[in-house]
Amino acid sequence: MKYYDKEEKELIESVEKGEWQPIVNLEEEKKRYAGIFKASSRKSERVTISLTKKDLREIKIKASIEGLPYQTLIGSVLHKYVTGKFVEERI
Repeated sequence: MKYYDKEEKELIESVEKGEWQPIVNLEEEKKRYAGIFKASSRKSERVTISLTKKDLREIKIKASIEGLPYQTLIGSVLHKYVTGKFVEERI
C-alpha cells in the first residue's frame, strides 16, 4: 500500500471493512442517472455577473491554457463548487 495516496488507502480500507454495499438493479440505476445527466446538461440559463477586469483577464488566460472558452471554464468551476467537487489546490 506504500504506492497509494491517503485517499486511495482510505478507500481500500473502507472496502476491506465491508462498508460498501452493492447497488441493487445496477443497470436500472445506470439508466436513471444517465437520464438525470442528460436532462440537467441540456438546461442552461444565461446569467450576468460582474467581475473585476483583472479576474476576467486571469480567467481568460487560464481558459486559453486549457483550450476552453472562458464562459465554459467559469461554468465548470461553478458546477464543481455547487456539487462539492471543487478542490482548492494548495501549493
